[in-house]
Amino acid sequence: MVNKRVPDWLNNSMWSAPTTTTPSPPKSQSQSSPSRSPSHADRIDTYPSKPSSVTSSDSSMNEPRETLPSTSVIRPESPSKPAPASAPRTEVKDPLTSSDSSGNDVSSSVEDDSRQAQLSQELSRKIINMVELKRLASLGIPDGAGIRSTVWKLLLSYLPSDKGLWSSELAKKRSQYKHFKEDLLKNPSEVTRKLEESTSSQNGEKTKEGKGLLSRSEIPEDEHPLSLGKTSVWNQFFQDTEIIEQIDRDVKRTHPDMHFFSGDTASAKANQDALKNILIVYAKLNPGIRYVQGMNEILAPLFYVFKNDPNEDFVANAEADTFFCFVELLSGVRDNFCKQLDNSVVGIRSTISKMSQLLKDHDEELWRHLEHTTKVNPQFYAFRWITLLLTQEFNFADILHIWDTLLSDPEGPQETLLRVCCAMLILVRRRLLAGDFTANLKLLQSYPSTNISHLLYVANKLRSHPLL
Repeated sequence: MVNKRVPDWLNNSMWSAPTTTTPSPPKSQSQSSPSRSPSHADRIDTYPSKPSSVTSSDSSMNEPRETLPSTSVIRPESPSKPAPASAPRTEVKDPLTSSDSSGNDVSSSVEDDSRQAQLSQELSRKIINMVELKRLASLGIPDGAGIRSTVWKLLLSYLPSDKGLWSSELAKKRSQYKHFKEDLLKNPSEVTRKLEESTSSQNGEKTKEGKGLLSRSEIPEDEHPLSLGKTSVWNQFFQDTEIIEQIDRDVKRTHPDMHFFSGDTASAKANQDALKNILIVYAKLNPGIRYVQGMNEILAPLFYVFKNDPNEDFVANAEADTFFCFVELLSGVRDNFCKQLDNSVVGIRSTISKMSQLLKDHDEELWRHLEHTTKVNPQFYAFRWITLLLTQEFNFADILHIWDTLLSDPEGPQETLLRVCCAMLILVRRRLLAGDFTANLKLLQSYPSTNISHLLYVANKLRSHPLL
């Protein structure tokens, strides 16, 4: 059998990243090997965002090795331990305001200015050409332009292409979200209090404290705290408590290295509250899937971008806007979160198989080495890559650039995501081909910093340039 070779465009020296060595940051928690079958909440393993350094993807192969999980495990264990006390907290720079000090600043700045001008021109049209907007956005949206928020809303169909409809559509959606919150985030005690006030007002009866007081016989069954009725607000409240507590824990662990999401400041707490509100409302509106650990990681980039919009009206309504964009984004990947669909044609295992087949089609030598020689099951690393849309594999600024490409692909984010995952494997192929099971699994579960422009370039080539 003749193995397919790597094409010349992949080895182009213009894409070589500097070969600086940057120590990996401490993980927020160790990768332990669970010997049991993971529960529904054990599907995702979370890690802190990586620092913003760029290192060569295929540099030194002589890294220290460590004991890794048993090959019988498919789903990684969910985080249950806090980060070690000795691990220092590294603050990640704001990707929308910080600048890179590398020698490529000048050329990158010129390219960004040109792309920003083109995007701004397209956004200034009364009727936006979505085909052209997607083409420009797929190349990357400049961080300092202040337009990523608007472009993402267009790409996720939250804003219509006709700018004349923006005002009415935004007002309608934001009002709808307000009603969702009023109906789904209500406290049962408040419901009972209003009922008491309404009943006492109708009967003209008041207590000396001025509050209505219902006798036990007057309390409807559905409003009694001990009611087990399906429509009881109290019964639903107690059923939701567990999932709300899970959301609260996960939100507090979201990007702990960024002050925007973590800390004791009023703004950080307000941002956490907004994330919790969105996830709780989504869970209640979607009882078939509810909340699954990891959704918070997909929500975070959307809310961050929308909350940092230069438009004050967009900032004030970031929570509502994020909710509808989150629903739209998750609609294309929600099957990956549904455990009942794992073995179906739309489940996560089928999606991982597609990625594996894509690698086989483009680099059979690497595919055979991983899956047959070293027996690295793609589910050991690709489960998190695909389910969390790569939000745990790169630093936050790089995540935003990857998402520019994911959201702008006419085929949808899933197909582009699989090509990016395949490109990630190809970029470190020399290290993978030289490694054994332990070294390769370690490398893929803690992917090295890389040149994101190169990664997206290779992913795009996989669409149009199959290997010969």
